[in-house]
Amino acid sequence: MFIPTTMPEVKALGWDRLEIILVTGDTYIDSPFMGVSMIGKLLSHQGFKVGIIAQPDLDTAKDILRLGSPSLFWGVTGGAVDSMVANYTAVKKRRQKDDYTPGHVNNRRPDRAVIAYANLIRRFCKPTAPIVIGGIEASLRRIAHYDFWSNRIRRSILFDAKADVLVFGMGHATICPLAHALKQDLPFGDIPGIAYISKAAKGLELPSFETVSQSKSAYIDSFKLFYANTDPITGQGLCQAHNDRYLILNPPAPVSTTQQMDAIHDLAYEHDVHPFYRTMGPVRALDTIRFAIPTHFGCYGECRFCAITVHQGRTVQSRSVASIIRQAQLFTTLADFKGNIMDLGGPTANMYGYECQKKLSQGACRDKGCLKKVFVNSGIRYDLILHDKKHGMAFLEKLVKDHVSGQMKVAPEHCEKQVLCHMGKQTIDDLLAFKSAFDKISHACGKPQFLTYYLMAAHPGCTQNDMAALKQFTSEKLNTNPEQVQIFTPTPSTYSTLMYYTGQDPFTGKPLFVEKDPAKKQRQKDIVTARTRPNKIRRAKPRRKIK
Repeated sequence: MFIPTTMPEVKALGWDRLEIILVTGDTYIDSPFMGVSMIGKLLSHQGFKVGIIAQPDLDTAKDILRLGSPSLFWGVTGGAVDSMVANYTAVKKRRQKDDYTPGHVNNRRPDRAVIAYANLIRRFCKPTAPIVIGGIEASLRRIAHYDFWSNRIRRSILFDAKADVLVFGMGHATICPLAHALKQDLPFGDIPGIAYISKAAKGLELPSFETVSQSKSAYIDSFKLFYANTDPITGQGLCQAHNDRYLILNPPAPVSTTQQMDAIHDLAYEHDVHPFYRTMGPVRALDTIRFAIPTHFGCYGECRFCAITVHQGRTVQSRSVASIIRQAQLFTTLADFKGNIMDLGGPTANMYGYECQKKLSQGACRDKGCLKKVFVNSGIRYDLILHDKKHGMAFLEKLVKDHVSGQMKVAPEHCEKQVLCHMGKQTIDDLLAFKSAFDKISHACGKPQFLTYYLMAAHPGCTQNDMAALKQFTSEKLNTNPEQVQIFTPTPSTYSTLMYYTGQDPFTGKPLFVEKDPAKKQRQKDIVTARTRPNKIRRAKPRRKIK
């Protein structure tokens, strides 16, 4: 059953008033891949009367008050993607398309959606129930942070949205205890996974907003202390002064057990767009997620440009095989299922069911990253395959023979050692070994299939010469002309963004080249995607030393 989004649906359930209304920057797709749907289903399963308003109009009250006002709280999320990332490219051009909006036109998601929706609620709903913000946009902006789009340090989004509570991380372990506390009028200040504003300090103190706004070295210190306390076992509570008030940041929520992960994903999802929004046009994201199965949360790779560590965490939390099979069996009952499960995995496909027992009991290591000596990529983790001497090749043979339809996407990101080092990745040797094995198995089973590669331009520490070397590598070693090349986008709460803003390597303190000119960022990308042969590409001349 869909969560109601219109009053006739509310009345049909015999309800006079909703307790919780969730507001989202995406259209309403009822799927476990969508955070607002998962949170809504969890709250409904706990007995709360929940409704959803998707992409409300900002100029009138017609959408935001369509379901009345909630008795407990408003829940606000920017959607599955940070709204600024959804709305702008890495060179700050407005995106024309939005996969999560009916009709695929980017005309319904506002910039800084969490702030915009919180303002909308206060404008038309007075007095209002508490406003609880969450999702990736709020989660990554929970402390004073560098904002690429305004090129400055911004306050915690909790202050800018004037919200009452911020739920960070995936939210599933936090939202129900918070809802019960609000319903029973009980204190909620100690619930893990939330942030709130207080007049008094509590926990380890980060450098203040005012200090990090004026000092890049203080900002580096602040980020390091924040990052070191993102583990649910070892993480301590933090606070950060913003003028005369404090942001209070509780420790992260506990890691979910397999049984809890099963309970979340076994809820009754429709795997479709709500009928109210379906009439507005096709939703492109549905093509990707409708017949796909999420298997786990979290990733222990710690790529420095990736926000998963700060949002989902470094501990892999997996569903059971039985739960995954139940979802596959459910698909067979849907009329338009053609027998193909489009995707199976999580942040990294073959981290499912794989964790360090020491980490589960003692927390993530503070002095090293789990994968810093093996290659890190998104999708299939070929580093794990190659280093698993017992089962790796058998897994790869099964994968290549039965579970690749023509091509497999992997993400080496770059080839140059110093760039990979700044990305938190290993050298390129594993990719070449994996490609050799992939090609050999594909040839042996008579399947004409190939690898495609995600690559990145303009990461901190990357120059035009590095991109020329990457072009030569892809042409000569991979025998391909890359198309999947993205320009690095500095998103909040990553080490790469810290490097971009400060122009320093935070681990050595040394100055770092950072390309900030949009035209030159585009040039870095164009070097790799150009059809020109590598030996025709002009490398930038080294700067003459000044005597």
